Amino acid sequence: MKLDVNVLRYLSKDDFRVLTAVEMGMRNHEIVPSELVERIACLKHGGTYKVLKNLLKYKLLHHDASKYDGFRLTYLGYDFLAIKTLVNRGIFTGVGRQIGVGKESDIFEVAQEDGTILAMKLHRLGRTSFRAVKSKRDYLRHRSSFSWLYLSRLAALKEFAFMKALEEHDFPVPKAIDCNRHCVIMSLVQGYPMVQVKQLQNPETIFEKIIGIVVRLAEHGLIHCDFNEFNIMIDDEEKITMIDFPQMVSVSHRNAQMYFDRDIECIFKFFRKRFNMIFHEDKGESDETEVDENSRPSFYDITKDANALDRDLEASGFTRKEQNDLDKFIEGGVEKSEGSDEDDESDDEEQTCDSHEEENVDELKSLQLQEKEQKSSDGVEAEVKLDDTEKGENSEDKDDAESDEEEEDDPELVKQLGKQRRRAMAAARGGRKSQSSRNTYKDKGGRSQNSKIHSNMSGGW
Repeated sequence: MKLDVNVLRYLSKDDFRVLTAVEMGMRNHEIVPSELVERIACLKHGGTYKVLKNLLKYKLLHHDASKYDGFRLTYLGYDFLAIKTLVNRGIFTGVGRQIGVGKESDIFEVAQEDGTILAMKLHRLGRTSFRAVKSKRDYLRHRSSFSWLYLSRLAALKEFAFMKALEEHDFPVPKAIDCNRHCVIMSLVQGYPMVQVKQLQNPETIFEKIIGIVVRLAEHGLIHCDFNEFNIMIDDEEKITMIDFPQMVSVSHRNAQMYFDRDIECIFKFFRKRFNMIFHEDKGESDETEVDENSRPSFYDITKDANALDRDLEASGFTRKEQNDLDKFIEGGVEKSEGSDEDDESDDEEQTCDSHEEENVDELKSLQLQEKEQKSSDGVEAEVKLDDTEKGENSEDKDDAESDEEEEDDPELVKQLGKQRRRAMAAARGGRKSQSSRNTYKDKGGRSQNSKIHSNMSGGW
């Protein structure tokens, strides 16, 4: 869908209010009912349906009446919400021509008030050529349902975070300016994609620089995963800049070696074909430039830096749980095979339950002895034979029967056993607390709908 920013001139405050209302409703609705849009927008003099009709004319919303009468945002409407917010922040004042298009984004020029040209990247996940993102990326985490607008927003936030961190560590990346919803504003790179370059003055030097960037990224705990001639920019002075970071993963990822080797192979393959660089692995003799194939970096030779970025950025494949498991393995030497998490949890439950049962049996038997001694002093004869050997031979059924009898007689013991049972159940659950269902329509904290819409027009999801 073509971005025509001229439509922004004809949109009123009520139009943006209704757009924001639909956006808020899409947090828990695939198609937002018309009544809910009217209730969230809460226009002073009504007229919500008239505004919806106007937004449909400009294709900022999509109407769906298959199951019930409702609306959803289109990418164009989401673009206008992001652009309006960034313009209000003073990030830029005008949108120019489109300078790039990819399988998951569109890139435009934007101008600041002083005339500085920046780049605006609009993420557009969900295109027909790129619909496997749910299985190939970790944006959803543990969610089962998703919206393409929501995934685009997550991709933008992830790219903005990576760009900021890489810039702070002196990597050749564009300067990150701002981010809102699915839109990322960055500095404009004065160069060309490597795929468009036909000749280089020093191809060997450029090749070594590019390979050095891949290795340095791995030393900082990151792998680009799409490091090829399409995502490498070069200017007239042969300065390298890398772009496109949403798919980055950690070196702790289970497929990290495959991604690292694939990035390296893409560079070798491109320079072999485009600049006729011959490597020692190639058969035949040639007078062309040769590069030692033994210099090909190996994933296992990479030494991870102490201040790795994957931990701070929580790159795909690196989680806090995996780090804790790794620390336990190093300290205690405990080996865990794949799929053994459930077994470990069941073993922990059995150990906690067994320990509590042993404590209960010991307390019951000590109370039995005290009661028998009191009865014998009053003239009541009782025979009690409890030896250490008999304690080990008693079955679980006898213990349960004895505990039931004692619970009926001694209320203090019942209280103690109840505490122990609750502790055992809490340990078995792993400290999880039941989550109470929330009413999505309830206005918590006494905030009015006007304050919610005002905050969303400046923030997003």
